[in-house]
Amino acid sequence: MSKLRRKMHLNLFLYNMGHHEASWRHPESLPNQLMNFSYYKQLAQKAEMAKMDSIFLADRISTSPKAVDNGPLISYEPTALLSALAAVTDRIGLIATVSTSFNEPYNVARRFSSLDFLSNGRAGWNIITSGTDSEAQNFNLEDIPDHAKRYKKAKEFLEVTRKLWDSWEDDAILADKVNGTFADKHKVHEIHHKGEFFKVRGPLNIPSSPQKRPVLVQAGTSEDGKEFSSQYADAIFTAQQTFEDARVFYQDVKARIARNGRDPNQVKILPGISFIIGNTDEEAKEREEELAKFMNFSHSLIQLSNRIGVDLTSVSLDEPLPNLPVIEEIQGHQSRSQLIIQLAQRENLTVRQLLIRLGGGRGHFTISGTPKRIADELEFWFHNKAADGFNIMPQVMNRDFEPFVNLVIPELQRRQLFRTEYTGYTLRDHYGLPFPKNQSE
Repeated sequence: MSKLRRKMHLNLFLYNMGHHEASWRHPESLPNQLMNFSYYKQLAQKAEMAKMDSIFLADRISTSPKAVDNGPLISYEPTALLSALAAVTDRIGLIATVSTSFNEPYNVARRFSSLDFLSNGRAGWNIITSGTDSEAQNFNLEDIPDHAKRYKKAKEFLEVTRKLWDSWEDDAILADKVNGTFADKHKVHEIHHKGEFFKVRGPLNIPSSPQKRPVLVQAGTSEDGKEFSSQYADAIFTAQQTFEDARVFYQDVKARIARNGRDPNQVKILPGISFIIGNTDEEAKEREEELAKFMNFSHSLIQLSNRIGVDLTSVSLDEPLPNLPVIEEIQGHQSRSQLIIQLAQRENLTVRQLLIRLGGGRGHFTISGTPKRIADELEFWFHNKAADGFNIMPQVMNRDFEPFVNLVIPELQRRQLFRTEYTGYTLRDHYGLPFPKNQSE
């Protein structure tokens, strides 16, 4: 990132009414805004005014009558919403989550190229493999494929999408009206991919986009996930409960990146941080305790069961977490399951206490305190090789994002830790990433 002082990267993880599972019940939340575009427009424009790197949208492609009874588990399709937000923003990056388990490479390549054109080079793809049977059952499957197979398929999926993005050379379009030649046919290539999971002829029916391909993001922290991200990702989203865990993860993945022949400084590691801000630490703690009172623990157990892939709905709330299968036997989200199990064991939590801890960030690091305390924590992780920046996760969006923008970011800027102006226009510019070379040229 040149010899200038290293700056942290900040993404707004835009999620529902907020990252606390009971945020929608908070008096300052307005659940009727959830499918109102103006709600997302205002948040995106506020994040852009604060010079944040990007907006990030997660995605889960299943719900159930039981689940929606206690929480607004509904959402726009991420690339559709970000395409709309591209029209009302100018500089902020737009990262959408799309699963490799329930899509086709051609469709995904086309959607992200379209988003990159619509946003003038601000698109990013958060690559996930999904991890629940309930999602699989919406796509003609009974069970989610096993963990290793999902990652094997994801690698081939990404290989095909990259070939498709490179199927048009950068200067293929001639628009020669005199000779009647729109594009040079010798610079538009069929890819003829034949693999274990996909057979795709190509080329893509959209030319090389402003960034050549979207910024690639990956969020898996299992062994398969770390290997995948160290080979392909431009940025890595991760959930870590403690600074020490984050530091170990950071050093492990940076070493893997180097072993794969890539520059570790070109891959950004961005843990999630879920927060509540108060004028004093005591006020912030009171706000945290208030949110816990809105939780429905039956619903929380359903959420935890879905996350781990093990039915926990009948366990006692006031007993420790029961013994679970070894991580390698869990076919759901292995890395998040391991984090949750380790948290419960390390702090000797009852199931109820664990659910309260998870309620504010689903396994991400949570903190309540003054703006200065939040800034201190971010600076400590950043300067001590635990993070290159953060996914910012307000627990109540309508309450906690505003003070982060108005108080925490100015404090980080005062410490020269975060930009005061954008220096580029694309998401690659914000992350200090080079533009990829077209492999078909």
